[in-house]
Amino acid sequence: MDELTIRTAKLTDAKELLDIYAPYTANTAITFEYETPSLPEFEKRMRHVMEKYPYLVAEIGGEIAGYAYADAFRERAAYGWAVETTIYVRQEKKRTGVGRKLYEALEKALALQNILNLNACIGYPEEDDEYLNKNSVQFHEHLGYRLVGEFYRCGYKFNRWYNMVWMEKIIGRHTEKPLLVRPFDEIRKELAEKYGIE
Repeated sequence: MDELTIRTAKLTDAKELLDIYAPYTANTAITFEYETPSLPEFEKRMRHVMEKYPYLVAEIGGEIAGYAYADAFRERAAYGWAVETTIYVRQEKKRTGVGRKLYEALEKALALQNILNLNACIGYPEEDDEYLNKNSVQFHEHLGYRLVGEFYRCGYKFNRWYNMVWMEKIIGRHTEKPLLVRPFDEIRKELAEKYGIE
């Protein structure tokens, strides 16, 4: 297998990333989005994230195998040290370590930004079915996230109801005067020098 590399996403990646995301909207309840967004809408979402947070892609042999990013957990100022994390891996690259490597790289970038809390919002079935299983929760557990809340039958897709859970991972100390959160552009050079993520 070709070597896996992690790098910062570019807007020119949008079409390839959208191709990865589209099967999740069409065939799964992993995302509660019904319709695959248009390319301009997807680019707009990328731009929004990239204003402040890391947006990373994993490449194998020149092909993007998955992507991960963080965005604001909530917009109020007091939530500034918390983010929501998101990851999507190309269907045929699942269970190859791509997801773990992406999330580990994302965590390194967020730590450099002085982020403290990582939160993941995950669709969760009462029983596994052809659209959704509990694999995402298990994946996050393996990476040190813990379950902090469950909402029952709050998502409706494919003519059935799904639960949603929040999971959380703490990656820094909560002090009386936390360090200010650094914009992603400010830590890019450090990320490249320390971890080889450019």
